[in-house]
Amino acid sequence: MSKVVYYYDSEIGTYQYTLLHPMRPHRMKMTDTMLRAYGILDKMTVLNASKCSDIKVDLTAFHTDDYVDFLKNVTPENCNTFSDQLQRFNIGDDCPVFDGLYDFCVLCARGSLVGASWLNHGEADIAINWSGGLHHSKKSEASGFCYINDIVLGILELLKQFPRVLYVDIDIHHGDGVEEAFYTSNRVMTCSLHKYGEYFPGTGALGDIGIDRGKYYAVNVPLNDGIDDESYSAIFQPVINGIMENFKPSVVVVQCGADSISGDRLGCFNLSVRGHSACVEYIKTVSYTHL
Repeated sequence: MSKVVYYYDSEIGTYQYTLLHPMRPHRMKMTDTMLRAYGILDKMTVLNASKCSDIKVDLTAFHTDDYVDFLKNVTPENCNTFSDQLQRFNIGDDCPVFDGLYDFCVLCARGSLVGASWLNHGEADIAINWSGGLHHSKKSEASGFCYINDIVLGILELLKQFPRVLYVDIDIHHGDGVEEAFYTSNRVMTCSLHKYGEYFPGTGALGDIGIDRGKYYAVNVPLNDGIDDESYSAIFQPVINGIMENFKPSVVVVQCGADSISGDRLGCFNLSVRGHSACVEYIKTVSYTHL
């Protein structure tokens, strides 16, 4: 049986982007409540900040110093004094300044770093961070509700132990921030299945395959509106099989954005919850270590 660790910090549900913003951290608290109600947490090792205080969160392992300093210092009260930085770091409607912004970023990153550390030390086979998956953030820029890229930070940690990391993204949006971070690397293969064509972030064409040493280490699967479980699986499984056979990853990182599920207010796919989760289940059948 796989050893599963689950990271959750109860503070996550106290943050709010803006009143009408579609990104609602409170949903993570709702998810945790549901997991507890169903007794699922009894089958996992549950971690939180107090149990993992030895794990250092260094956002500058990926992000630039000036961007991290900005996140530390900007507040809703003083943001008018940061007008130049607001524009430079792409802060606005999608990524607003809100109370506790920096602490929220650290909290999200900590979960992925804790999970990576447990995998590195062989203490877990699977690590889950529901506050993670912030795949749009760039090195010095917020994007698409994402201020820091916990995925990149987690992968950088995994690379200290594992020679090859596969990143699989089943969010409806292209995993542009992660792809860009490793676009020249042959140690990280990125695979994103996403809506393409007049849709945020507008990247992830079939011909985007990486450059330099990273050429052929980026896999993009652009999709149209309305794809269902059967069609998605018919694409997903052979793509993953080919990657596993040729890249032979040591560890797999999966971003499971639920906006690819039918009915999402920002999405346009027709996946069921069962079809979405089947992707994760399939990866489990062909690999043993996951974040």
